[in-house]
Amino acid sequence: MYRVLIAEDEDIIRKGIAYTMDWVSMGCTIVGEAANGKEGIDKIKELEPDIVLADIMMPLMDGIEMIRTGNDIADFKSIIMTSYADFEYAKQAIDMGVSAYLMKPVDEDELKKNIQKVTTEIEKERQLKQISEKNTVYIKTDNVNDYVQHIIDATKENYADKISIESFSEELGVSASYLSRKFKESTGATYLDFLNKYRVQQAIKLLETGKYKIYQVSDMTGFTDYKHFNTVFKRYTGSAPSDFLN
Repeated sequence: MYRVLIAEDEDIIRKGIAYTMDWVSMGCTIVGEAANGKEGIDKIKELEPDIVLADIMMPLMDGIEMIRTGNDIADFKSIIMTSYADFEYAKQAIDMGVSAYLMKPVDEDELKKNIQKVTTEIEKERQLKQISEKNTVYIKTDNVNDYVQHIIDATKENYADKISIESFSEELGVSASYLSRKFKESTGATYLDFLNKYRVQQAIKLLETGKYKIYQVSDMTGFTDYKHFNTVFKRYTGSAPSDFLN
């Protein structure tokens, strides 16, 4: 269940939103209420909500400032409610990455639609985090071999190029079998696994921008063969690039 905090100084509006809507059907639960911005900050610290629904004009601290301050405390999505169709308020909300800007009186269907949008955003971010953590290679020791450190640094810088343990062997004048063994000892992964995971992480970031076609991302991350890119991407994320975008 997604945890929702409602910050609204008008008691009848706050209670109406909290108790007349079917939050459970939206996969949400109301974890707290705040009657002003300062109380909202305290609730954010205490409750760590996933979604904050906030009025702009509140005593002690307005909703914009509450969200700005709250974003430094916890990770949450925010929806602004206001009676004021003021461009400056809307601009500030957009600059802070507010997920929705709703005019009061808030239409229930409109609110439901935006809650669904926000929960979808949260779920996608959680999935991305899980994929990133799954594909991260952790260095197992503080005493990383100098050759291994060079390979890691060079890979992060040149992952889009044609690189391999053999190319590093040639560059460093050390046998490929020695480098492979030392790399596995330091990272717990083969070099190819490390390279593929890192490339997939970068591919995810590029796909998330929405600026590039899948075949372009394949080229930009060192997968010169489009089919191979699809195969490797699916192996590490559980879905094809096209399914991931959808």
